[in-house]
Formats: sequence, C-alpha cells, structure tokens
Amino acid sequence: MNRIERIAARPADLGNGMRVHRALPTRARRMVGAWCFLDHAGPVSFAPGQGMNVGAHPHTCLQTFTWLIEGEVLHRDSLGNEQVIRPGQVNLMTAGHGVVHTEESLPDARRLHAAQLWIALPSGVARGPAAFEHYPELPHWAESGCAFTLLAGSYREFSAPTRIHSPLLGIDIHSPGGGAVELPLAPGFEYGALVLEGEIVLGGERFGTDEFAGIADSGAPLALEMTAGSRILWLGGAPFGEPIVMWWNFVAFSRQEIVAAQRAWEANDPRFGSVAGYRGERLVAPRPPWGESGA
Repeated sequence: MNRIERIAARPADLGNGMRVHRALPTRARRMVGAWCFLDHAGPVSFAPGQGMNVGAHPHTCLQTFTWLIEGEVLHRDSLGNEQVIRPGQVNLMTAGHGVVHTEESLPDARRLHAAQLWIALPSGVARGPAAFEHYPELPHWAESGCAFTLLAGSYREFSAPTRIHSPLLGIDIHSPGGGAVELPLAPGFEYGALVLEGEIVLGGERFGTDEFAGIADSGAPLALEMTAGSRILWLGGAPFGEPIVMWWNFVAFSRQEIVAAQRAWEANDPRFGSVAGYRGERLVAPRPPWGESGA
C-alpha cells in the first residue's frame, strides 16, 4: 500500500512583485531523490516589461532545471550563454564549482507559467566545471486522455535527453479534457507530484493546485485521475545517499563550504564571474543562520 503525505507549497517572493509557490524543500520533505528544490511560478499575466527579472546570482554543487509552460524567458550566465526558453523546452545549467546567471521575461511577454527545480549533484561531480544545455525537444506521448512530456530520466520505452548525474524521473502530465492513468513505481525510488493546474485524485486522495503529494512507500502502481485542464509535475528518484547543506542559492556538503561560497560571491571572486549584457544589480546573499564561521 502506498502512503501519501499532503504538503501545501508555501508562497515566496522573487522580487518585483513576482511570487512563486515553493514545494521543495519543506520541513515535511527535503528532497525527492536528488530533486532538492521546486518552485512553481504562475500562471500569471503582467504588462509588457513587468515580468520575471531575477538578478545576477550564484550557484554551487547543483543543476538548475527550468521547465517552461507559458511565456518566454531569457537566460544569461557567466559562461557567456544567452538562451531564450519557450514553452515545452528545458534549460539545464550545471553550477559545479560556481556559476552566475540571470533570468528575465522578454520585453513583450505578458504571461509566465514555469517550474524551476534544482538537482543536487553527487560529490564526485559537484565541484566540477560549470555547463549549460538547452533542450528544445523532449519525448512526448498521449495515453487515456493525458499528455505526457518526459523531462528527465526514463519511463517505459522513452528516455529524456537531459544530462543528469543521479537516477531521476521528471514528467509533465497534462489533461485538457480529463483522463485517468496508472503510474508505475520503480522499486527503491521516492516519488512526489505537484499540482500545477486544476485538481487531481492520486491514490484515492484529492489534491488541488500548489499541493504536493509525497509518496512515502513504493508499491503497487498509483491510480491518477485528472480533471479537465489539470496538470501535474511527477517527480521520482533514488534516495540521495549524501547529506547536503542548502542556503540561499548554494548547495554544499558542509556549512564551511557555504560560508566560503558566500564570501567569494561578496568579494567578486573570479570563482563566479559575471553576466555580460545584464544591466541590473547583483543579488545580495543573506547571512546564514549558523554565522560566518560555519560551525
């Protein structure tokens, strides 16, 4: 029998009036496999020039994974990449030892609906070089009134092209007119589902928009019923076998590493570099709750 826990995504402010709902991490559930962060932005309408504008900020030891449903967003980073992401596409940035990026809605954009996730990198690759990849085409198929897009990992006969470093699964499931399917659960995987639009019934329990369902036990396939217009993000992964520390935009394996990264960012250390073409200000890192020593 599969045990399902209900977690309400909490609101968070990205600045400039752009609010999101944060499903991971929470006190109830820190991670699903290596998925360690999940923000749901929108759907929201805005006037031209008033959309997303996330200033230059650093990352370490993680991958940022952006899935766009509506709108157009420009990604820039300290590696020199400039990439517009459009609906149905994924941007994947590997931070490694350190990288800086910005995210902005295009000037004429009026809508935004997206999921922003982080993937914790295993220690063997976490401190390697930074990289960026754009995936304009992903596997997709239809089943029993539901449209599937495979974002990460493998599912049945499909495999996503996204370059990941841990056993993971990510699927967008959308049902324009309503539908019902069974979701198989791989032995040893953790699972979670965030409702992005509408309502669903998962394993006999009803969930609404911005509610997260954490699957505590893998067992028999889960029955999923979707109302017309509903959409979920279905995540899975093998339990991450290493303890990590998260603070602000950093992931690390100790508090001391977090403090070192913050100091490097504040000192404009070449470890992070700068984002060419971005005219806004760099974000300021808040002080970690454990103090500057990392003890």
